[in-house]
Amino acid sequence: MQRRPFFACVIGAALLAAGCTVGPNYLRPEVDVPPAWRIDAATAGELADTRWWRQFDDPVLDQLIEQALADNRDLRVAAARVDQFIGQLTTTRAQFFPQLGYGADASRNRASRVGVPALPPGADPYSTLYQGALSAQWQIDLFGRVARQTEAAQAQVYASEQGRRGVVLSLVGSVSSSYVALRGLDRQLEIARATAANYADTQRIFALRFKGGVVSAVEVEQINSQVEQARAAIPGIEQQIAAQENLIAVLLGRNPGPLPRGKTIDRLLPPRLPAGLPASLLERRPDILQAEQNLVAANANVGVAQSLYYPQLSLTGTLGSVSAALGDFLSSASVAWGVAAALTGPIFTFGTIEGQVAGAEAAQREALANYQRVILNAFRETNDALTGSVKKRDESGAQMRRVAALREFARLSKLRWDNGYADYLEVLYAQNELFGAELAAVRSQADALTQLVAVYVAMGGGWVDEAARQAPQPRNAASAAAGR
Repeated sequence: MQRRPFFACVIGAALLAAGCTVGPNYLRPEVDVPPAWRIDAATAGELADTRWWRQFDDPVLDQLIEQALADNRDLRVAAARVDQFIGQLTTTRAQFFPQLGYGADASRNRASRVGVPALPPGADPYSTLYQGALSAQWQIDLFGRVARQTEAAQAQVYASEQGRRGVVLSLVGSVSSSYVALRGLDRQLEIARATAANYADTQRIFALRFKGGVVSAVEVEQINSQVEQARAAIPGIEQQIAAQENLIAVLLGRNPGPLPRGKTIDRLLPPRLPAGLPASLLERRPDILQAEQNLVAANANVGVAQSLYYPQLSLTGTLGSVSAALGDFLSSASVAWGVAAALTGPIFTFGTIEGQVAGAEAAQREALANYQRVILNAFRETNDALTGSVKKRDESGAQMRRVAALREFARLSKLRWDNGYADYLEVLYAQNELFGAELAAVRSQADALTQLVAVYVAMGGGWVDEAARQAPQPRNAASAAAGR
C-alpha cells in the first residue's frame, strides 16, 4: 500500500518537470530590407497571386505547364521527400506517449537427472510453461527533449514542403522560358530558310546573267557565298530546336521528342509586371521560407543537445499471466505484474555532451548565415530580373527599329544596283546585315519575354500555391497538418 504514494509522487514530479523546456526559443532574425527596388516600373499587384503564364494567351503553353505539374519527376521526388520528413515527425512525436506492446510464449523443457542440483528420484523431468503479458514503457519528457526534437522535425517538414513549392516555382518558370526560347528559335529558322530561298532565287538570276556576260564571275561567287552563309545557319538552328524540345519534354516527364506549337513569338502577349516590395519576399519566396524553417530546426536541435545534461526518467510496467498448465493460464492465481521507474543522467562524459552542444550551436550559426545569404540572393535576383525586364524591352525595341532601317537600306541598295549606280558588294553587305539583324531581333524579343518570366519566378507569390495544387501531393500531408 505504500508503493502507490511513491509512484504517484514520481509521476507528479515528472509531469511538473516535463513543463521545463531547455534551449533557446526561436525568434526571427532582424533582416536589413531595402525600401524599394532599383527599377520603379508600373506594376499590377493582383498578378503575383494568379497563374501569370496565362497572360501569354497561348493554350499550348497552358497545356504544357499543366502536364509538367502533373508528371514532372522532380516534383514527385519533392513530394516523396516531404513524406519522408512527415514519417520522421510521426516517429518523433510518438515519444510523447506510452509505448504499448505485448508478448506471449509457450515452452516445453526437460531437466537433467544428473545436473546440479540433481533431480529428485521419481520427479517428472518434463515441464511446460505458458507466459503472456502486456507491457508499457513511457519516457517522460523531462526538460523538453522530445518537445525540441518534435519542433525540429516539424520545421523539417515545413522546410521540405517549401522545397516542393520551390520546385513548382522553378518548373513553371523553366517550362515558360523554354517555350518562349523554342518559339524564338522557330522564328529564326523561318527567317534563315526564307533568306536562303531568296538568295537562291538571286543565285539563279546571276547564273543566267553570267552566261549572258552581264555580270562577272566575282559577283557570282559573292552571291554563292551569300547563299551558303544562309544555308549554314539552318542546321545550327535546327539542332537548337531539337535540344530545346528535348529539354521541355523531360520537364514534362516524357521521353524526348517533338512538341506541339501554339502562337508565334511575335503574337505572344507579354505578361505585366507583378507588384511587391522587398519585404514581401520574406513571406512569398519558397527558398527563403525553406531556409528559415531549416534555421528553426537547427535552433531546436540546440535544445535537444542541451537536454543531454539533464536526467531522463522512464516508467515501465508489465501485466500478464504465467502458468505451468494451459488450463490455469487465465486464472487469478497466474497473474503477474511489475512496475518500475528509472532515472538516469550524466556525471562525467569527458566532452561528449559538450561536443554535441557545440556542434548544434555551430549548425545553428550556419543555418542563420545561410538564411541571410538566401535573402540577399533573393533581393539580387529580383533586382536583376526587374532591371532585365525593362532593359531587354528597350533593347528589343531598338533591335526592331534597326531591322526596319536595314530592310530599307537593303531595298535601296538593290534599287541602286538594278539601275547601275552601285556594285553588288553594297547589296551583299546590306542583305547580310539585315539577315543578322533579323536573327538578333528575334533573340532579343525572346530574351525580353524570358526576363518577364524571371520577374515572376524571383518575386514568388500566391501563384505558386495555385500551381502546387496541380502537382503531386505528399501522401501523408494530413499527418503533418495535425501537428500545426
